[in-house]
Amino acid sequence: MQLPANTNRAIEQRRKRSRWLANTVLLLLAASLTLIFLHWRHEENLDSHVPEFIALALLAGGLYLAGVLVVERFALDRVALFIIIASSLGYRLFLLPVKPPLSDDIYRYQWEGRVERVSINPYTVYPASAGLAKLQDPAHPLKTGIRTPAVYPPLTELTFSFIRTIAGYKRLFTVFDLATFFVLWWILALLKQPPHRILIYGWNPTVIVSFALCGHYDSLAIFTMMLAFVLLAVRKPLASHIFLALSFVSKFYALVLLPPFLKRTRWPYVGAFAGVAALAYLPFAGAGANLFRGFSEYAARWEGNASLFRVIRLAFATKSEAEFAVATIVFGLVAYAIWKQAPLLRAGLFLTAGILLLSPNAFPWYFTWTVPFLCFLPNAPWLLMTVTCVLGYSPVVAYVAGQPYRDSSLILALEYAPVIGWLAYQACRALANRSAAPASRSAATSDLL
Repeated sequence: MQLPANTNRAIEQRRKRSRWLANTVLLLLAASLTLIFLHWRHEENLDSHVPEFIALALLAGGLYLAGVLVVERFALDRVALFIIIASSLGYRLFLLPVKPPLSDDIYRYQWEGRVERVSINPYTVYPASAGLAKLQDPAHPLKTGIRTPAVYPPLTELTFSFIRTIAGYKRLFTVFDLATFFVLWWILALLKQPPHRILIYGWNPTVIVSFALCGHYDSLAIFTMMLAFVLLAVRKPLASHIFLALSFVSKFYALVLLPPFLKRTRWPYVGAFAGVAALAYLPFAGAGANLFRGFSEYAARWEGNASLFRVIRLAFATKSEAEFAVATIVFGLVAYAIWKQAPLLRAGLFLTAGILLLSPNAFPWYFTWTVPFLCFLPNAPWLLMTVTCVLGYSPVVAYVAGQPYRDSSLILALEYAPVIGWLAYQACRALANRSAAPASRSAATSDLL
């Protein structure tokens, strides 16, 4: 039945008012976020203002969540998409010139890059090694008490060797961050989801701080991981496994995704994965038994911003026993994802989020691994987790004052308890409703979503 012309006009006018309101709200939110990022840009020493930084980051997180709500509740137009894309690019450009605060990791990248450029294997030396004082950055020397060799996987180490300046590292890892932004846009188009959902990644304060402000290298591993997803979606399984392997040799997280990937392809592709990993390690093979020494020492000694691991740790006599228990649980999570035949993006969110909650180390920038999946599966409690994780920077306050890097139980409770409680509530509701018929998926999206 055809509606009267005046009814059609009224409907169209309401739609226009709704779009105008949504665009106005998005513009106001974008402007407010801009003020926060510009404030950080002009702050001479953010390490001396960590409490204020955390407060503003939480405020930015609230504005971000409001933006996600607008994207999910309103039918948006091209103007809104332009606002989202332009502001996402602008936020990163604002923070690129800032001296990286909150973490010394980028200075370790620089030191290991210098080590490689003088033909020394980074898996065999550390900042306190004899004769290497000349490789220190005089403006930011690393503590010479650090006796742990390189922790990072080989592709990351090779990347370090090509960059000479701190600004160069920030630019490179922001480029990978922006490349991920556009890969996610591509996947949204493949899944026929609203392109405006790219805001979930583009505006996320933890992502922006981790890469454009602090220069963490995780964007390299996230970019190659998301390329693996999109290549599998367009029926390029060999290339998909190659890029998944490149993600693994950038940061080890991608290993848990290999079984779900192989479930949808052929098991011989594990050979391509293993071959890429072996080739990546080949230039560093001279380290011999020391090849994984840094990683094993990091796993044995470090514990930071942990949540469920702290609870599991109470049940065991040693940290290594607790880590073995966690590894067993993670193996169970992978098996569960395969048994349930979870679509790949769902499996990716489920497994990466599970690892972060179980890990003895879950620093704020680690949570960037889950944000790409939220573009397709905007889970409310986990969106909140990507905001509250900024509380994980709290120990920096004492650390910059020369005190030990130590977590506060109260801060950890504030960071994790609301999220874990909300996730538990969701799980209980899902169990209560498990008899409901599952939503059908089209053939084009069944592998991913």
